[in-house]
Amino acid sequence: LMHDVALDNLHVVFCIDRAGIVGDDGPTHNGTFDLSFLLPIPNMVVMAPKDENELQHMLKTAIEYEGPAALRYPRGKALGVPLDEKLETLEIGKSELLRSGSDLAIFAIGTMVNPSLEAAEILSRDNGIEAAVINARFAKPIDVDMLVKWAKKTKRIITVEENALSGGFGSAVLSALSDNQLHSVAVRRLGIGDFFVEHGAADSVRADLGLDAAGIAHSAAEFLSDARPKTKKTKNR
Repeated sequence: LMHDVALDNLHVVFCIDRAGIVGDDGPTHNGTFDLSFLLPIPNMVVMAPKDENELQHMLKTAIEYEGPAALRYPRGKALGVPLDEKLETLEIGKSELLRSGSDLAIFAIGTMVNPSLEAAEILSRDNGIEAAVINARFAKPIDVDMLVKWAKKTKRIITVEENALSGGFGSAVLSALSDNQLHSVAVRRLGIGDFFVEHGAADSVRADLGLDAAGIAHSAAEFLSDARPKTKKTKNR
């Protein structure tokens, strides 16, 4: 990656299969660290699609990009969305707003985009919370314009990734917020902690990790409650 490709900024496409939770293959095969070791490498573009349709557009984008690019996608069945007949080249480093909202903004990447959309619907229905959902598309480069816009608008950001929290997508978002002097924005990162994910069915593992729609919605509601300023109680005179 470094010596043979990135150092010379060579045009090589890395197609990373089994990214994220793979479940029944056991703890040795979970792809939960690739974002963390790819993001620090200079010249590298790192992307992850929300579904199979976006995957084909990203592959075209990676092939046309002149430098090194990594494309991560999961093991398992596709979502069953329609496939565009005409392939498009995505703008490098640009995300996609999927749902608007005023209370907080969820920045999700890859397989976590659709559960985040479902979580936003749960939040709206059950809690009266309106969450914006952004499909990050690119873990590197981060869409700073989109991030800054929603950080200023909602003051609350949640990142969701199927990767280790240490050095992952959420860490990159925190760095971007710091670089833009947005220190007062409340941030909660959802992902995988400092442990190896154990064997189990992928959906069950995600639920245990709080990375399904219900878990994301629960974390978001809890986060919003914690982030809101507390009112002081006064005694009646």
